[in-house]
Amino acid sequence: MSETIKEDIPISTEDSPSVVLELIYRLKIKDVMTTAVITGDKKQPLRHIQAIMRENRITGVPIIEGRRLVGLISIEDIISALDKGGIDLPVEERMTKNIISLQDNMPLSFAISYFNKYPYGRFPVLNKDQELEGIISSTDVIRFLLAEMNREVLRLEKLSKKTEAAHSSFLEMEFTTAHYDMENAGRASTEIKKALKQRNFDPKVIRRVAIASYELEINQVIHSDGGNIRYSIQPGKVIIVASDTGPGIADVNEALLEGCSTANEYVRSLGFGAGMGLPNTKRVSDEFSIESATGKGTTVRSVIYLNSAKSGE
Repeated sequence: MSETIKEDIPISTEDSPSVVLELIYRLKIKDVMTTAVITGDKKQPLRHIQAIMRENRITGVPIIEGRRLVGLISIEDIISALDKGGIDLPVEERMTKNIISLQDNMPLSFAISYFNKYPYGRFPVLNKDQELEGIISSTDVIRFLLAEMNREVLRLEKLSKKTEAAHSSFLEMEFTTAHYDMENAGRASTEIKKALKQRNFDPKVIRRVAIASYELEINQVIHSDGGNIRYSIQPGKVIIVASDTGPGIADVNEALLEGCSTANEYVRSLGFGAGMGLPNTKRVSDEFSIESATGKGTTVRSVIYLNSAKSGE
């Protein structure tokens, strides 16, 4: 296999952009190869193969018996035969028999590695039975990858527009809570998670909103006389405001310390009251504030940004 005409593939299987790497490892060689292969017979004269190359403007012809690949004639083989007066010899006397080939079910990354390793512009592609299935050239790879990347760009643009439209839509939700209503505790958190998923929010953002929502909801159920939780989905952020009536918090700073709890034995027996509600809410919030007065209830405001650094935690 002496063909040296090739087009370099400016792609590395190691340090290319992730979208390119995903394509070259997901795609198979059979997805990219040319299946309409022009072939020759080993008994034909080289002059006949020369005419085939000229008529079809190709620089290499696989030689087959049945469907099995037995050799390959390149344009350089033809030139050499012309120089040495052997153009009327049978193909089998001049064909390359030690052929470097690829399997059709290999990842496309294998073909790219071969093109970067060997000085050839095309490789025969065989199936598992070593039968010729197609030819893959460096031009095939470049053309196909460009088309796939264009499709991927269009897909990402559509997804981005869909996500932006979802994130830019306003939504207001409100739920009420009641003292010791354990049966419905968590309902508000479940509904806000559902609403965010329907709008294709980042799962990490949804998780942070769910944590803040659940902690504030449980706090109202076990510590207050009842209240309400309001959600506002706005462009770029989610705002949670939890307001209750009840005893209020005597020392807000102390209440924000991990492990600080005023829960009674009944609440602790249910598995709550570990003193992590407000600290957890503050931890996942980008903005956090609390107002409370003894005997007048408590209002907590938590804001979570969609593009916050905390979303990468």
